[in-house]
Amino acid sequence: MGVSATSSNMNNSASVCLWEGVFCDAKQQSVIGLVASGMGLSGVIPETTVGKLSMLRTLDLSNNKITGLSSDFWSLGTSLKYLNLSCNQISGSVPSNIGNFGVLERLDLSFNNLYGDIPASISSLLSLQHLGLRGNGFAGNIPDGILNCQNLVSIDLSLNQLNGTVPDGFGAALSKLKSLDLAGNEIRGRSSDFSVLKSMTYLNISNNLFQGPLTGVFLEPLEVIDLSRNQFQGHISQVHFNSSFSWSRLVYLDVSENQISGRMFHDLNDAQILKHLNLAHNRFSRQEFLQLHKLSNLEYLNMSKTGLIGKIPTEISQLSSLSTLDLSENHLSGRIPQLGFKNLVVLDLSLNNLTGAIPLPLLERLPHMKKFNFSYNNLTFCASEFSPKAFQTSFVGAVDDCPIAANPGLFRKKATKHEGFKLALAITLSLICFLVGLVCLVFGCRRKTRRWVVKQVSYKEETSISGPFSFQTDSTTWVADVKLATSVPVVIFEKPLLNITFADLLSATSHFDRGTLLAEGRFGPVYRGFLPGGIHVAVKVLVRGSTMTDDEAARELEYLGHIKHPNLVPLTGYCIAGYQRIAIYEYMENGNLQNLLHDLPLGIQTTEDWSNDTWEEDKNVGTQHVGSEGLLTTWRFRHKIALGAARALAFLHHGCCPPIIHRDVKASSVYLDSTLEPRLSDFGLAKIFGSGIEEEITRGSPGYMPPELSEPQTGSLTPKSDVYGFGVILLELITGKKTVGDEYPDEKESDLVGWVRGLVRKKQSSRAIDPKIRGSGPENHLEEALRIGYLCTADLPTKRPTMQQIVGLLKDIEPVVNA
Repeated sequence: MGVSATSSNMNNSASVCLWEGVFCDAKQQSVIGLVASGMGLSGVIPETTVGKLSMLRTLDLSNNKITGLSSDFWSLGTSLKYLNLSCNQISGSVPSNIGNFGVLERLDLSFNNLYGDIPASISSLLSLQHLGLRGNGFAGNIPDGILNCQNLVSIDLSLNQLNGTVPDGFGAALSKLKSLDLAGNEIRGRSSDFSVLKSMTYLNISNNLFQGPLTGVFLEPLEVIDLSRNQFQGHISQVHFNSSFSWSRLVYLDVSENQISGRMFHDLNDAQILKHLNLAHNRFSRQEFLQLHKLSNLEYLNMSKTGLIGKIPTEISQLSSLSTLDLSENHLSGRIPQLGFKNLVVLDLSLNNLTGAIPLPLLERLPHMKKFNFSYNNLTFCASEFSPKAFQTSFVGAVDDCPIAANPGLFRKKATKHEGFKLALAITLSLICFLVGLVCLVFGCRRKTRRWVVKQVSYKEETSISGPFSFQTDSTTWVADVKLATSVPVVIFEKPLLNITFADLLSATSHFDRGTLLAEGRFGPVYRGFLPGGIHVAVKVLVRGSTMTDDEAARELEYLGHIKHPNLVPLTGYCIAGYQRIAIYEYMENGNLQNLLHDLPLGIQTTEDWSNDTWEEDKNVGTQHVGSEGLLTTWRFRHKIALGAARALAFLHHGCCPPIIHRDVKASSVYLDSTLEPRLSDFGLAKIFGSGIEEEITRGSPGYMPPELSEPQTGSLTPKSDVYGFGVILLELITGKKTVGDEYPDEKESDLVGWVRGLVRKKQSSRAIDPKIRGSGPENHLEEALRIGYLCTADLPTKRPTMQQIVGLLKDIEPVVNA
C-alpha cells in the first residue's frame, strides 16, 4: 500500500506529518487527514495501517487499484467524516459495519465492483450529507433506512441493478435533498414520488421504469431534469399549467424515449438559460416547429421522431450557441434554412421530406463537423470534395447536381481499343439478357393469370371446405367443426362496437386458403386478411391443444391485448372458435427479419411486401413503402432493428408485472411495420397453449437455443434464455449469415454462434462483418456490436447481461459514420 509506518509512528512522529497527502492536527501529534488519490496504490489495504489512524477525519484513496479493505478498517468510525474510495477495484458486499461511521458526512464508493443489497445499517449514518454508490452492482430495493438520513443533500445510486420502488415518504423525509441520480436501474414508481422534494435542483431518473404523468416531477427549484428512457405517459402540455414551476431556472431538460402524447410545449421562450433540450422519440401529435428563437443559450436540441410537420423556421438560425441539432425522422418539408451556427458539430436532418438544394454555406461547414446526415430526403447538393463513404452514409437519396467542371471525378479517360471492345460486348450481352427476360416475363404473366382463374373456380366449387391445413378433429377439419359461424364473435379491442364474427374471418382469409397464407410458425399458420372497416390484419391460428378453458384463454388474450410498446406487434383482437384460439395482429407490411436477411436476395423485391424502393408520403399515415431491402445494406438500419428488438424484450422483462419471457426469440419473430420500425411478435402465446408447448419450445429453434436448455430435465426458461436468442439475432444482423448451415470461412464450426465467438476470442472479429454493410459504419462500432452479441451468447446465463443493460450498450454505439 505504500503506508508502512506503525500506528504509533503515524500518530506521534512529526516526520510523518511532512509526507505528501498526510495532514496532522495543530500539535503535529495525530494524523487527521490522508489524501492518496491517484497514487497507484493496489491490492488489499494491509492490517494495522490505515485502520489504526484512530483520529482520522478525512480519507481519500480514490482513483487507485485497491481491491479490498482490512478487517480493522471499520474501526475508523468514531471520527471519520469524509470517506472516498471511488474508482478502485473493491469487490464484494458492503458489510453492516458501515453503520459504525456515525459522524460520516460524505461517503463515496462509486465505480467499484460492489454488489448485493445496500446495507440496512446505512440508517445509522444520521450525519450523512452526500452518498455516492454509482457504477457498482448493487441490487434489490433502496433500503427504507435511508429515510433516517435526513441531512442528505445529494444521492447518487445510478448505474446499478436496483429494483423495487422508491421508499414511501421519500420526498417528505429528505427535505434537504438537492441532487438525486437514480439513472440506469430498474426502479419503478411515479412522478408523485418526488412531488414534495422542495429543495431539489438536480433530478436524473433516466433509464428506469417510472410511469404516469409528468406533472409531479416539475418542481420549482429544478435546474436539471432527466426523465429519459422511462414509461411516462400523458400530455406534456399539462406541465405548462403547473404555475409553481419556474422555467427561468431550467438549464437541462430530457424527456426522450417515453410514451408522452399530445402537443409539445407551445412556447419555451421563458426558459432563456436552457442549454439542453431533448424531446426525441415520443408519441406527440403532429405539429409545427416550437417557438425557440429566444433560447440563445441552447447548445443541444434533439427533436427526432416527435411528429414535426411544416418547414424548419428561419428563426432557428438565431440559436447561435447550438452545437447539436437532430430533427431526423419527422415530416418536415420545404427547404433547409441557412444554419450558420459557428459552433455546430452534429447535424441530423435525415428521414424527412425536405426539398431543394442544401445551402452552400452549410456544405462548406460540414468538413469541420463530427457528424452530419441528410439522407432520405429529396435534396440536391454540390459537394465534390466529400469522400464516396460520405455519399453512401450521409447523402443517401440526395442528387449530386455538380456540373462536370466542378466534379473532376466524373471525367472518364478515353477508352482504349481493348476497353471499347469490352464495353461493346457488355452492351450486347445486356441487350440479349433483357430480351430473354422480357420473353420470360410475358409467358410468366400468362401462366400466373391462368392459375388465378383456376383457383377462383376451385374456390367457388368448394366454399364449404377449409383451408390447406387438415387440423383434424374427429373425422373432419377444424373449420367445419365451427357451427353457425355468424354467431361466433370476434373481439377487436380498439373497436368494440364492430359486430365482427367468425364468418367475417372466413371471408377475410378465403376460408383460411393457402393463397392468403403468410407463414407457418411454431404456434400455427398465419393468414392475411381485411376485416370489415378496412382493418388489415394477420390472423394466427393457435393450432395446439390447451389445458385452458375458453374463459381463461379469453382473459389471457385480453391481457396480452393491453400490452403496448412501439416495438411490439400489437395484438388487436382474438376469436375463440370451436377448439381453436385465434390471435389477430396488426398486419406488418414489410415482412420479418428472417425473410429480409436470408430468404430474399438483397435488391430483389416481392410483389407482396417490398412493393416500392422509394420514400413515399401518404397524407394520412405518413411515410410508407420504404425500400427495406436497400436500407438493409446500411449499418444504421441494422442497428435500428437491433435496438428496437432489444427495447421490446427489455419492456417484456422489466416493464411488465409479472415479467413476460418470450420463449422463442428468433429473426422470424422480428417484423417491420409500414415505417420500417422493428416490432417483436408472438410474446405471451406459450401460456395459452398450456404445458405441452413448453417442452417443445425448450427444444428451441435451430441456432437460437441456449446451452442450458440442451438438457430439458435440468434447464429452465428464464429472461436470460431470451437474451441468448437476441444475441443470435444481433450476430445475424452484423454478419448477414444464417444461424446454422451457412458458410463460415476457415472454420469447422457448424453454427453462427460458435464461429463468431471463436473469432472474438482470437481478436479477429472484423472478419465476421457482413461485406454488405462494411464501410457503412465505423468498423470499431461494428466490432463493439459483435462483442455485445458475444456477451449475450455466453454459455452461462449468469454471465449474460439483462435486456435493459443491452439497450444501454446498443445506444452507446453510434450507427452512422461521416467523412
